[in-house]
Amino acid sequence: MKRSELSLIALRRILRATELYGRELARAAGLTAVQIRVLQIVAETGQSTPKTIATRMGVSQATMTTLIDRLVAKGLVDRRRSEADRRQMNIAITPEGRAAIDRAPDPLHDRYVTAFEKLPDYEQAMLVAALERVAALLDAGHLDAAPVLDLGDIRKTLPEE
Repeated sequence: MKRSELSLIALRRILRATELYGRELARAAGLTAVQIRVLQIVAETGQSTPKTIATRMGVSQATMTTLIDRLVAKGLVDRRRSEADRRQMNIAITPEGRAAIDRAPDPLHDRYVTAFEKLPDYEQAMLVAALERVAALLDAGHLDAAPVLDLGDIRKTLPEE
């Protein structure tokens, strides 16, 4: 088999694992991996600002606003004015949001990060370089993407079935 075919098989396996996890997450918690990650970030301190969440996830504030709107509509987070600065809006997790985190399966990206961080530095650097090169080969270097294993538009509500 040609190396290009082997590389495509490896890419397909990654995409398939991500797709299957997304479906498992949708069934268990009714959320996408990105939505769970937003909830996890807010849950760390109980509240956060949209700007802080967007910065941590590496996405635009406009994208974060869309994500937060969906989580507010589901009753998983609330928007609250800051007591210190009334111009600032804080995002607070609700009891329903904490319950959603609890019933979600172990995040695929957490499993990846744990395994990746056990690799020696040189191997981590090689993998990052190779993955960045693959993204460039697919002309995907300009796409807005959070450090979460999920398929498709990060603003979507649920993975496509």
